[in-house]
Amino acid sequence: MEAGSCRPPPGCPPGVEERPFRSASGEPLALRRRQHSASCRELALRRPRLQLRSLSAVTSAVWLAAYGVFVLSENSMVLSAAIFITLVGLIIYLHFVKIDQESLLVIGSLGIQLTSSYASGKENTTFIEMSRVKDVVINEAIYMQKVIYYLCILLKDPQDPQGVSEVVPLFQSSQPRLDCLMEVYKSCQEILDQRKEAPQSSGINTHLQPGHLAAKATACYGASE
Repeated sequence: MEAGSCRPPPGCPPGVEERPFRSASGEPLALRRRQHSASCRELALRRPRLQLRSLSAVTSAVWLAAYGVFVLSENSMVLSAAIFITLVGLIIYLHFVKIDQESLLVIGSLGIQLTSSYASGKENTTFIEMSRVKDVVINEAIYMQKVIYYLCILLKDPQDPQGVSEVVPLFQSSQPRLDCLMEVYKSCQEILDQRKEAPQSSGINTHLQPGHLAAKATACYGASE
């Protein structure tokens, strides 16, 4: 399938689009986009899951090497140590290193939620209030004599309305190529532009408590069903 084509993923509800892309290193990625409402959009980059064949190959190589050392040294502690190190290393890799999906939930009236889903099922979530967001841009950097592009959120400087206090990079694990970044960038800008054009209400409380945020997010999801 060409990178420019769209298709609904099997088993997913209407309104979900998925497109294939590549990372900077050539790894296959899938960009899944869902429109919850006019001002609420979710974009997720999915990476290939850990293959059982690769896991078995690495485990077998480590245990075979440990068995060879055991035959030479006749020390049974070598086998026990190999099994223990393999299990601990696997847990650390699945729980802290291997990220299967990075998602971006943009809610025009609230903010932007960043979520990283690990292979073990653990999730790390960061929420940035929309009042702190100055813009979403694509930056370029030079790494290993190569020019790479990355998407980032510019946060406003409280002391200087025209300044930037912090740059928050997105999709650091997936590292998608420019064509994929452009798709995410356009989707973010559509919602940001709606917010800029909408009249600002003086009654909006920008310091929302977690319970209020959950209620707003639930209402956003419910609008799409």
